[in-house]
Amino acid sequence: MVLKNTIAVGVFTLLLFATFAFVQKGEKERLKRYPTTENKGFAVLELFTSEGCSSCPPADELMGKIEKEYKNENVYILSYHVDYWNRLGWKDRFSSTENSQRQQMYSRILNSQVYTPQLIINGKTEFVGSDENAVTQALQDALFNAKNTNIDLSAKVTQNEIQVQYDVSATDAKNILLVSLVEKQSSTNVGKGENEGRHLQHWQIVHKQNSIALNKQAKGMTVFQLPKQFSTNKWEVIAFIQNSQTGRILGSSKINFNSVQ
Repeated sequence: MVLKNTIAVGVFTLLLFATFAFVQKGEKERLKRYPTTENKGFAVLELFTSEGCSSCPPADELMGKIEKEYKNENVYILSYHVDYWNRLGWKDRFSSTENSQRQQMYSRILNSQVYTPQLIINGKTEFVGSDENAVTQALQDALFNAKNTNIDLSAKVTQNEIQVQYDVSATDAKNILLVSLVEKQSSTNVGKGENEGRHLQHWQIVHKQNSIALNKQAKGMTVFQLPKQFSTNKWEVIAFIQNSQTGRILGSSKINFNSVQ
């Protein structure tokens, strides 16, 4: 009886190891066929903010937090400082009419109000930019579900300008390529307005955005004037493809100047 039990236990153990090995082999084969980099999503976060808005600093800080936590993911943050707060006592040095016009465009497409801080993800959904729970959930959904259309970028920095070469995977009359020159981080001591006396930190500041129609060719070059006090570790270029009718963003990419030869 003891011998029979020993043999039974041995057979069971062999079968268990064989099953485990088969499962492991199947798992390795699955990973080989479906690598984790395939179908990896992306998220373009566009924040509309202002130094003149007392509700904006928490949203700015959230962008800094996300930039740090998702630095190895396909997450692209662009902070647009709008100019309509300037008339209330403090002129935001990063603000521009173009940034306000871009927010107005989203207001028409998304049928949303114009306010700060407003955050728009992948051109489709909008939130209060400081609502961390809502933003994080939408960000995770985008990374899981959005398919990133390929954009190849390269850059050359000369004495006076930044030359950005682009090559996208397809052309479409409804799509545009938006290429942004972005300062990664800066700060301001605010002297007037709602944030008077505060030292504000900013992340991913859009200084200039060039728009390129993709109805004829999918490759070319766009140029930015070299900013004052430019340094490779403090600036980057972010590009994304957007449907001009629906606002939907189809793919994004960026250049870190530290990697530019």
